[in-house]
Amino acid sequence: MNAVIIAIAVMLVLSLARVNVVLALFIGAMTGGLAGGLDLAGTLDAFSSGMSGGVGIAMSYAMLGAFAVAISRSGIPEWMAMKVINRIKRGETSGNQLMLKYGIFAALLLMAFSSQNLIPVHIAFIPILIPPLLVVFSSMNIDRRLIACLLTFGLTATYMQVPIGFGSVYLNQILGGNLIANGLEIDLALMPKAMAIPVFGMFIGLLVAVFISYRKPRSYRVEGTEIASQTEIDLNISTVVISLLSIIMVLGGQLLTGSMILGAAMGFATMVVGRVVCWREADSVFTDGLKLMAAFGFIMISAAGFAEVLRSTGEIPALVSQVQALVGDNKSMAALLMLLVGLFITMGIGSSFSTVPIIATLYVPLGMELGFTPLAIACLVGTAGAVGDAGSPASESTIGPTAGLNVDGQHDHIRDSVIPTFLHFNVPMVLFGWAAAMIL
Repeated sequence: MNAVIIAIAVMLVLSLARVNVVLALFIGAMTGGLAGGLDLAGTLDAFSSGMSGGVGIAMSYAMLGAFAVAISRSGIPEWMAMKVINRIKRGETSGNQLMLKYGIFAALLLMAFSSQNLIPVHIAFIPILIPPLLVVFSSMNIDRRLIACLLTFGLTATYMQVPIGFGSVYLNQILGGNLIANGLEIDLALMPKAMAIPVFGMFIGLLVAVFISYRKPRSYRVEGTEIASQTEIDLNISTVVISLLSIIMVLGGQLLTGSMILGAAMGFATMVVGRVVCWREADSVFTDGLKLMAAFGFIMISAAGFAEVLRSTGEIPALVSQVQALVGDNKSMAALLMLLVGLFITMGIGSSFSTVPIIATLYVPLGMELGFTPLAIACLVGTAGAVGDAGSPASESTIGPTAGLNVDGQHDHIRDSVIPTFLHFNVPMVLFGWAAAMIL
């Protein structure tokens, strides 16, 4: 059996058995490396080498975590939560609970959308904003699996469709760049069009989650006096102004330099200079940010090591070649298998950004040989790369929601984040991606 399949299967089984994700990635990598012909030393070397590739991402997350903690010190997240809580207390007698609930859903979506482009803090906003709202979700009996789906949709659909911020990196640099590098002549401006139908499939899955799968109330532990004990928080105008300025600095720094690390550092410095964060407390705030994102960083570093082991076995091209041998000239079957192989690889690696360069080298010539249009090839490669992101145990798109929703120990990463997002996003994305490849 192909070593890639073995490694990913081991990692997924261990994750489902509630083994820590970092340990599951390590054991899966060791198993896949040995199954792929590497000796123990070679497997460890490949894993260590790959880990160095994830350090930059981990550093970005650390800086974004520091900035997120600084934003939390401004009191803005708690102020927003208190506004919602007060609305709940008034709504208990006014009958506006339903409107308020869907207003919360819309607000969470907007926050997730903006975290990918307008305020590019990615998942760093979730552990800051979501915990104060858990009492709101619990008091309204909102199923947290639905919140996980909302957040994951906002995080993934945005970079797949909007070519700004993280979307610019994925659509233009990674997807478009690899298509062109492998011999496909295509305009980068067409990338959002290529991904539109698969993203629409995700939107259908989100509607199913909101109105069918998780619409029924679900009870969580909550103190009866917890809501009543919340008090109104007053915000200082200067604090709000400095916070907004710091957000502009984060966005501007990223757009001007292309570095999320520098952008986050500029935002954090603005909060310190503006005295939203006291100079004497700056070190503790920064340390808190590092702690906040430490788990994400270790998972991403381990996922990078896992991916390097898979690449070192040489089994990924073999897996794709096996697909090519199976499909022959059947375009319909080829499109489906290309998407399923991409799903399997991304589920293991945990990053669509890392999957596209791996599969593009073989998918582009295969698609051209089978007669797919350039737009259809772009759709296949982009969808095959992104399709496993939403439901992977090692993906930040599922790790982030879990970090915010499991603060009180009532939200399981695999059962409440990974499985719901896999079913509602990956399944329709495969179906709609296949349809798009046949239509475009």
